[in-house]
Amino acid sequence: MRIAHLADLHLGFRQYHRLTEGGINQREADVANAFRAAVDGVIEARPDVVLLAGDVFHAVRPSNAAIVFAFRELQRLQHALAGVRIVLIAGNHDTPRSSETGSILRLYQELGIDVATDEARHFSYPDLDLAVLAVPHSAMAGPPADRPPLRPAGTERWQVLLAHGETPGLIPGDRSFLEYGGALIDLLELRREKWSYVALGHYHVQKELAPNIWYAGALEYASTNIWWERAAEAVEGVAGKGWLLADLERGTVERRPVSLARPVEDLPALNARDMRAADLDAAIAARLELVPGGLDDAIVRLVIANAPRHLVRDLDHEAIRKVKARALHLHLDFRRPETAVETTSGTSGRRPSLQEQVRGYLAGRPLPERVDRERFVALGLELLAEHEDPAAGEAA
Repeated sequence: MRIAHLADLHLGFRQYHRLTEGGINQREADVANAFRAAVDGVIEARPDVVLLAGDVFHAVRPSNAAIVFAFRELQRLQHALAGVRIVLIAGNHDTPRSSETGSILRLYQELGIDVATDEARHFSYPDLDLAVLAVPHSAMAGPPADRPPLRPAGTERWQVLLAHGETPGLIPGDRSFLEYGGALIDLLELRREKWSYVALGHYHVQKELAPNIWYAGALEYASTNIWWERAAEAVEGVAGKGWLLADLERGTVERRPVSLARPVEDLPALNARDMRAADLDAAIAARLELVPGGLDDAIVRLVIANAPRHLVRDLDHEAIRKVKARALHLHLDFRRPETAVETTSGTSGRRPSLQEQVRGYLAGRPLPERVDRERFVALGLELLAEHEDPAAGEAA
């Protein structure tokens, strides 16, 4: 029994402002190409079952182009692997806030795909001696008393759980910079049951939580903070993005990589303390030379610590604009030296950064009930990082 485990496709994801020759947002095209490459890999691997662990789309109401693209790729998968079973669940990005709003994922039932959008569903495949408990985001997001029991059912040899959510402690407490809206799943509860395999979605980094309990990770960098994501991959020893191929008979799980369209690099930070502007210009240029494959069309961040306003003002901003034009996105993250300020209690403390001030303001701002505050704050910080212009900021 071989299972292809994919998650967090985020089709329709858009970021930055560059368009393809066909007028499509470049990052949207990158995400689509990653899924196309993953489908190619799954077809080559020829598994018995394909599990899609939620967040097929980045938005509840994706564009028509994203809907049609997913339909065609799933149809291609079915035609290439005659008889393959495909099970798909809704993640938090796929789940409407109103129960009266239908899920677009039900469309894919027309292809013969088994879909769970709002309630947990049990799918049995007697010819494979397989049972799959498919638990979408909304089934786990309510009060604990309303959640379905995560237990195997039936007499099938292979018992598989497919779910979308996060285990406590997986994502740090400051959630304003990463994913939002994840339903909590008790890891101890998962480990108590005799699952042959647990296929999870929501966390964008490939991770084995326990034997046969895995997050497949995303196929592209499509979270609200890709730099935290890159750091988490380094901690986990994961090189890039991909999907998982689980062989239940052998008890093995293989990471199957997906080649990405462009480098996504968080370069080693610079410390600008005691530097002159010319020195910092040279240091920035040297750091940018470290981008694998070159800066052209890459997504890059370089943190420059201890960079006072007068130093940033005196940099060669014409050169900075030219290198920024080469990259798809280059974020030079200038950070002021930490300074002590007088607090209302008479003690000294660190002056809050602009990001911290914005986060605090957005976190306390009154919002309509329908607006998700965590998502609101995350988008605000993302826009701040994307549009902050050192030259404009220093001229103010």
